[in-house]
Amino acid sequence: MKSYHQYCALARGLDVLGDRWSMLIIRELSLRDCRYTDIRDGLPGVASNLLAERLRELSHAGVVERYEAPKPVASALYRLTLRGRELLPAMHAIVRWASPLMVSGPADGDHQRGRWTAFAADAFLGGPAADATTLSVQMGDDEEPIVIDIAAGDVSVRIGTDDHADVRVHGSNWMQLGLLSGELSFSEASRLIEISGSRTALRKLRGVLHRRRTVGSPITAIGAR
Repeated sequence: MKSYHQYCALARGLDVLGDRWSMLIIRELSLRDCRYTDIRDGLPGVASNLLAERLRELSHAGVVERYEAPKPVASALYRLTLRGRELLPAMHAIVRWASPLMVSGPADGDHQRGRWTAFAADAFLGGPAADATTLSVQMGDDEEPIVIDIAAGDVSVRIGTDDHADVRVHGSNWMQLGLLSGELSFSEASRLIEISGSRTALRKLRGVLHRRRTVGSPITAIGAR
């Protein structure tokens, strides 16, 4: 691990997190525990030896830990430690800051994963809010659909499906991200992707997105294209 050799908290933090792939490893582990192959799948282009080195460095820093899962998994898994999870609010802030950089959509050759949308959804909507809304939203058409669960104002995001979801959103990852981030208004997104559900459920979702951007939310509304 390279060091800036500066007695500065930011420099010390970057000594741990500043190397390429380190924060993306944390992203992969933020929603579920992973096998080594799961992490590698989420980091297209990473060399196997470099991934192993990054995992050792993050483990040494107390960010990641490896453990043996019981049967039927019976495999070594990696997970974030409590200290590792303390990084997520800062990483979510980066996602919100970077939202305008996503406006142009994916470039040729860009990889996409449903779980990356899940990480973004957690950044834009996650955490508690002073709201009594209860709602479940199924998003995604690819091999990794995600579910946003809202219960009494608390928002959580998971990879998976919900056969009883109140709202279903089908469309490209970019359009889903545009809806979640506020780069697309609800009305604009409804014309570009399929958003289905009862009138009451759609009204609830519109309200959640609006409140998260304006009232007590970490999101700064940037405006649609």
